[in-house]
Amino acid sequence: MGITLDQKSLKIAFEGRPDLQTAIQNAAAGDAYIELFNQISLHVANLTSSSSSEPASKKRRLDDGPSNGTNGHSAPSSAAAASGKDPVLLEIKDISVVIPQRKKYTLCFTASHLYARLPDSSEPAAGISFAWKDIEYAFRLPVPEKTQKQHNYVLFPRGSNITPSKPSSPIPDPIVFTIPDTAPKPGTISGKDAATASSVSDDYKTLFDWAITSQLKAAGNTVKITLADEKLFASEQRQAHRPSEKAVFVKAFRGSKDGYLFFLPNGILWAFKKPLQFIPHGNITAVSYLNVLQRTFNLNVEIGLEGDEVEEFEFAMLDQEDFGGIDGYVKRHGLMDKSMAEQRKAKRLNVNVVKDEEGNVVGNAEGGELEKAAAEAEQVAVDEEDEEEEDYDPGSEGESEGWGVVMMMTAMLKVVVETRKRKMMKMRLRTSYEL
Repeated sequence: MGITLDQKSLKIAFEGRPDLQTAIQNAAAGDAYIELFNQISLHVANLTSSSSSEPASKKRRLDDGPSNGTNGHSAPSSAAAASGKDPVLLEIKDISVVIPQRKKYTLCFTASHLYARLPDSSEPAAGISFAWKDIEYAFRLPVPEKTQKQHNYVLFPRGSNITPSKPSSPIPDPIVFTIPDTAPKPGTISGKDAATASSVSDDYKTLFDWAITSQLKAAGNTVKITLADEKLFASEQRQAHRPSEKAVFVKAFRGSKDGYLFFLPNGILWAFKKPLQFIPHGNITAVSYLNVLQRTFNLNVEIGLEGDEVEEFEFAMLDQEDFGGIDGYVKRHGLMDKSMAEQRKAKRLNVNVVKDEEGNVVGNAEGGELEKAAAEAEQVAVDEEDEEEEDYDPGSEGESEGWGVVMMMTAMLKVVVETRKRKMMKMRLRTSYEL
């Protein structure tokens, strides 16, 4: 006797959906899919049964969605979510949150948590609740490419600062929110500490610096807000929208995503698109410069994991003008440069570049045998061309003055053509070397 459709499981699994029951029955007319449908129905029926046996309060929490900014995963046990019943010490309205959810919220400071809520709600928004004691890193950084000056606050909960690409446990999201470089508008600040906050409310920066620092300290957390320091690193790229202000970041790509690298006193931050990545100096085992070309290069950061395992993060298309500043930062903090390591030789292109007085790349200190051969071949071509030009006399062989001019123009054209051929040959040799 052949396999038959499990009608009992089908009715339990899709109770209230007779249309689906009928569709599955019709599709199971052939024997090929009966067993598959039986397994699906049994699985769904088991899920339905276990869900109905849970307390209503537990089911409600699951329906409410994730809390504590964990990107859909459960938060660390030490970071219980905030409650709307907790006394609010400070409340600041109309703050633009970028991560984990892009929307304007009211930020609420309690003795134990920072959380966001919608203007028409009294409860914390799902996924945006952070325990002060669990904040591991805090930053205030300028927002790139904005005509009006703005700042992003970035708070990383514990466990989200550096993780392998295939984590064995959930990764909490940080919170990123943006403030203007202006004073708060009247009526935007309230709460028990509003009167105290008014004395430091000359602008949003001083207000949030005070509020965050005070609550971290009160919770026994020694983390301090880290700022970008242009004396430590500043890009050579001029900001067209704010030319008098130095950029303390560089534009880069991580895979297909564009973002910005900040070289900070305590580590390197990749921001401001998900997933943000902060790499503390203590986690960096080495850095390497890869694909160093005339205009761009790649920065590879290697971090140590458990045992002898390492993971690499490669940031691409950094501007060559910032090579010196980044290399100075690497040396200043004692980070190992592994650009010349054996495992890098197959990937490096034009490493250890030689620059002229204006900072332009003009050569390579260690180009290898192929590049030397290319240079020698080019020099031979130049020498031969010089000999041809020295032997050439456009006015010889009794030609008229007009004909001599024509011959001179022809010779000049020949030089241009040969020069272009030589450049093409050089490019082909360089391409072969890079491959």
